Amino acid sequence: MKKSDLKKYARLIIRVGANVQKGQDVIITAELEQREFVLMLIEEAYRAKANRVTLDWIDDDISKLHNKYRTVKSMSHFEKWELERYQYYVDKNPVRIYITSEDPDGEKGINQEKRAQVMQNIYPVIKPYRDEMENKYQWTIAGAAGTKWAKKLFPDLTAKQARNKLWDAILTTSRAYGDPIANWNEHNRSMSEKSRKLNELGLISLHYTSKNGTNFKVGLIPNALFLAGGETTLGSNIFYNPNIPTEECFTTPKRGEAEGKVVATMPLSYQGELIDGFWFEFKDGKVVDFGAKQNEELLKQMLDMDEGARYLGEVALVPKESPINQLGLLFYSTLYDENASCHLALGLGFSNCIRDFEKYSLEELREMGINNSMIHVDFMIGADDLRIVGTTKYGQEVVIFNEGTWAI
Repeated sequence: MKKSDLKKYARLIIRVGANVQKGQDVIITAELEQREFVLMLIEEAYRAKANRVTLDWIDDDISKLHNKYRTVKSMSHFEKWELERYQYYVDKNPVRIYITSEDPDGEKGINQEKRAQVMQNIYPVIKPYRDEMENKYQWTIAGAAGTKWAKKLFPDLTAKQARNKLWDAILTTSRAYGDPIANWNEHNRSMSEKSRKLNELGLISLHYTSKNGTNFKVGLIPNALFLAGGETTLGSNIFYNPNIPTEECFTTPKRGEAEGKVVATMPLSYQGELIDGFWFEFKDGKVVDFGAKQNEELLKQMLDMDEGARYLGEVALVPKESPINQLGLLFYSTLYDENASCHLALGLGFSNCIRDFEKYSLEELREMGINNSMIHVDFMIGADDLRIVGTTKYGQEVVIFNEGTWAI
């Protein structure tokens, strides 16, 4: 892969994804293997006049060792300096950049029950900090070609060939060839126009059907908006793009209003393991039955993380013409696969989907029907024959999707 192309991609992440501003602190989270690309990101951040760039290195093997040898009590404990770091996040609102490149099977064999206990223990501690930061800082997640990830996708190629092919797929789907910034300006304009059309309809529910067994209806919050592409921070009014790539128009559904069965059409990479061949049955908004051909116990563990984990936090519309879907490549990565297919998410809902959300307290937003949970897990339900019919607040039915693509 040409360094010149990777440098343009790094600039896209800094300037369009995170939209780093003069004087801001930046924190980059990445795997150790991505050192060369991270150096490009650091240089671009400083060229954007960042004040300071800090790195959080991650590694699956290190995570496994922590899980193997540390106790639940040890991993659930916060040192003073760790809490001070969260307070720094609240006070400074540093820009967060997440580079995903991990092996989809990288944490296979880890003690998932132990990990779940730790997550349940630490969530009440960090939640107040997260609530305070919500919608106030820029963040973005983008991909980089990791060797094990690349070999998962292209097992018949050499490691170098597989990485190069994955890099090409990443740059293609991220619109990073040619003039990336101009590409994204046009893409954001197009996505904004589609979300505008959806919002003009005044939808209060969506009904999904497919021959694969999906027959499902979900209620929407009356004053919720469909969003697409970039977002704007509260207070500082900085426009940024949380996901590179993105192809979705999404909103947050009304808690308690989901009925029927949804069948997943792609595997789910969750906590470093794959869940496949799964489905959910909803009643009164809650998952009341489920099944999976692979890793059903892990799926159950996910659903039992907290009270909100069995309720929906997102509905997202993605046509089958998505550039990611057109590649015909299963990435085994939520960032990419969710932008190849219509999807739902269990868990936490999005407060910024509510019109004038900044005028309401978190408690008021919850009362409107936004779900609360420690998890937010996307799963794909798009199919070539997927049909989605919306009902408006006037009682009219409007075909939103037909044969897997837009009908509006």
